[in-house]
Amino acid sequence: MNLTMKGFKILILAMVASIMMFGGSCNKDFLDKNPKNSVSNEVFWTSQKDVETALAGVYYRLQENFLGYERVYLDALTDNAFADPGNNTQSNLNVMTTGGISPGLGGALPNIYSTPYKLISSANYFLDNVDRALLSEQIVNVYKAEARFLRALAYFDLVQSFGGVVVYRNFLTKLEDIRIQKSTEEEVYAFIHEDLDFAIAHLPTGLYKGHAVKASAQGIKARVYMTQQNWQAARTLLEEIIADNTFSLADSYEDLFTTDGQAKASVSREIMFATQYLAPNSVHRLRPGAGGLDIELGWFALMQPYKNLVDAYEMKDGKLPEESAYYDAENPYRNRDPRLYATVKLPGDEWVNPVTGETGEIYNTYTGFHTKKWVDLRRLPFVNETARQSDQDYIHLRYADIILMYAEAVNELDGPLDAVYNQLNRVRGRSGVDLPEVDRAKYNSKDKLRDYIRHERRIEFALEGHRYNDLKRWKIAHMLLPTLKNPSGVSYVFKEHNYRLPFSITELDNNPQLEQNEGYR
Repeated sequence: MNLTMKGFKILILAMVASIMMFGGSCNKDFLDKNPKNSVSNEVFWTSQKDVETALAGVYYRLQENFLGYERVYLDALTDNAFADPGNNTQSNLNVMTTGGISPGLGGALPNIYSTPYKLISSANYFLDNVDRALLSEQIVNVYKAEARFLRALAYFDLVQSFGGVVVYRNFLTKLEDIRIQKSTEEEVYAFIHEDLDFAIAHLPTGLYKGHAVKASAQGIKARVYMTQQNWQAARTLLEEIIADNTFSLADSYEDLFTTDGQAKASVSREIMFATQYLAPNSVHRLRPGAGGLDIELGWFALMQPYKNLVDAYEMKDGKLPEESAYYDAENPYRNRDPRLYATVKLPGDEWVNPVTGETGEIYNTYTGFHTKKWVDLRRLPFVNETARQSDQDYIHLRYADIILMYAEAVNELDGPLDAVYNQLNRVRGRSGVDLPEVDRAKYNSKDKLRDYIRHERRIEFALEGHRYNDLKRWKIAHMLLPTLKNPSGVSYVFKEHNYRLPFSITELDNNPQLEQNEGYR
């Protein structure tokens, strides 16, 4: 981590008192804005340091549930991975895959809803008060741009999961102010674009170093456009990011997902926005039940890759196993796409600490595979002490996504142009991966290339928490997921109405104006 970011993260310690005044989820606690251990609003907001401390409090909200490292568990709602039944970090993920989604379900489902609203509440509190510091308009607008970017990120999470939701533009001080009708999906998207446009206009350019930059907002806005299938608007933004040439692909795919790797300039140049952590005071294990990625994935195996995912990785000649001369049925995982070895612990692999040579206990899995991505083998053997050091940043947006979104947008608009193949080949040919170029003769139509782009996204972003929303925006989740069975032989269930999750009974009780989504009444 660079010193600038370390200094920023240290502010988190200073904001612990002030964070208590920021709102929570939509219940009475949401209005507890002045508890005994909070900083008085009359003595706060008097300096730029106060503003930076408060802004750190907004960023701090990213460390909770699916806004932080636990976002990887969204892959357990897809064909990529299985959530161990003992997963209490985000419980009931298995229930959600097998037809048990209901307004009364606890665990992961209410977290998907409530956590973004905590971030929104914190951002609104910041935005409602930042002008009190009497700083220059230019300086304040940069701070506002960061908060509005974070608010847009939260609303984007909500609209992808629930469709239309309640939009709060200001911090709420009265319980009755919470009880309003939800906005339409189109209105939520319009608000997201409004925030992101402000962020793009006022955020600084340059590499990402802990604070959102212009390209962070451009990239998320492009992702929003992709979700809305506004291919031309997405293409325009993505072309701007690529032409700017500020970001580039890391020279090590594996290093993108470890603390030491993320600190390398040759790796961090790919990271465009992340939830950041820093041991020993800002680590994964900040709440009861959380063990951190090393413990949860490396030791307890709470998310287990499916063979379906492993088999999707090509051979080193760029061909599928059944087409490749490199394939050996006796050693089926040899000579594969190197990204496989950075993502999955394969049968027979031994995990060894590269520094000490130590090994350690790891749990068996139902699928036969372990998650390797995000696991830092330098912390072997995995013990409780490891959790106090787990501080890998969770990456929300990286440059490879810009490239693949661009390839997808161009293909949807114009079919298999050179620009599509060229961008795909950039990702496949990245340092350490070095796969052959896409077979143009085989993938020679828009439809065939669309399927290949989707395949490449699955491989590049496996176990990073993106596939769930990808399957939904492609409108194929209801066709693909029901073809799967979990290790117990239970079929996945995903019906048309499951593209929108239900509002929980608690939220409906808190807000009688909130109308339940179709299919859950």
